[in-house]
Amino acid sequence: MNNDIVYKEFLLFAEELVNESGIILKKAFKNKIEYEIKGDQSFITKYDLLIEELFRNRITKKYSNHGILGEEFKSHKTESEFVWVLDPIDGTAQFIAGLPVFGTLIGLAWKGKPLIGIIDNPVTNERWIGITGQYAKKNGKIIKTSDCSNINNAYMVCSSPDFMNKNELNYFSKIKKKVNYVQYGGSCHSYGLLANGRVDVAIDCSFAPFDYFANAAIISGAGGYLSKWDGDDVDLNWDGAIIASGNIDLHNQLISLLN
Repeated sequence: MNNDIVYKEFLLFAEELVNESGIILKKAFKNKIEYEIKGDQSFITKYDLLIEELFRNRITKKYSNHGILGEEFKSHKTESEFVWVLDPIDGTAQFIAGLPVFGTLIGLAWKGKPLIGIIDNPVTNERWIGITGQYAKKNGKIIKTSDCSNINNAYMVCSSPDFMNKNELNYFSKIKKKVNYVQYGGSCHSYGLLANGRVDVAIDCSFAPFDYFANAAIISGAGGYLSKWDGDDVDLNWDGAIIASGNIDLHNQLISLLN
């Protein structure tokens, strides 16, 4: 399919959703956040549930034939041509701690691959949108990824190496020794910064599609690359390690080290 009108309709709808979630999160962020710990040891708040439920209700009402894959509730029609991929609060730990680097992620998959993405950070008033292979914008302005092509000059971000197993840590250490610097803890905000060229590499493990689908579309739209550690494309069935960069030569160097 190649229909710009349809893409714009989907993006406008997704932006309507994050406009609503942004109001909720801005208000909540001013106060101490109550939370619980899920079975996988990640955090959850009532706002995660509230926002995802809001999104699901809006999506099923407007696009009844579309699927939904979200963090907090069961998957719905994920064999559909279009599947909405939702993370109501990416960086819930940072949200709880009062660190303004969390955000809401909305991705749209087409035939299992990233198509459209939004990263919305309501506290810093930053919003990244993108369509795979076409364009990406931050607050309405076209953005491009970094042209850094040498791993030794690369500035890298990582959510946390605590999520990595022993084998993954070994490979991560190989890259860490090569790059210029590593910054931790930025959640989805870091992937937005990669899309607009502020950082050069992002690496993470133990990710599910709702953690990276929106990021993948935006980074691709900005001219960058997000893949599995073996270099293969991500899809709706992939849970695991991902790596993103702004330049194909740099990406190839990273994949070589990881394999």
